[in-house]
Amino acid sequence: MTRTTVIPDALAEAARWRLAGLLFERPREAWREEVESLAREVDDGGLRAAAALAREATEGDYLALLGPGGAVPAREVAYREGRDPGWLLADLRRYYEAFAYAPQAEDPADHFAVEAGFVGYLWLKEALARSSADEEAVAVTLEAREQFVADHLAGVLPMFARRLA
Repeated sequence: MTRTTVIPDALAEAARWRLAGLLFERPREAWREEVESLAREVDDGGLRAAAALAREATEGDYLALLGPGGAVPAREVAYREGRDPGWLLADLRRYYEAFAYAPQAEDPADHFAVEAGFVGYLWLKEALARSSADEEAVAVTLEAREQFVADHLAGVLPMFARRLA
């Protein structure tokens, strides 16, 4: 039996990951509204603070820092020396297609905005599977999310954070 806190916890994680992904996207009007809305829903002080700072961000700020040719690359391939970028992008596409993830972001598949969005999406898929008592789907989604984070984010986000600091 599913504890009553499991589904709300999964939804809260989905919101945190979605907000994190949004913070790596290029600022635009609808983006600001979504960031502000999600920031009110998350209980993570660091994400809330980042969202508050993002309110003032401009497209120029984004491009100078995280955009193509910006000071800090926000793409996984930039941190994977010696790894075939084509293979990495194909692996990401396999994950996205396996879970019918079709990001609306303008960024490439290995951009941290897209990858964080995918993790949030998998949290939503898990919540749905739990609410339907589909334990097989829960297990598949959970395993895929953990493997995706291990394969694509865990090793590179610390490097990205150091460069961003």
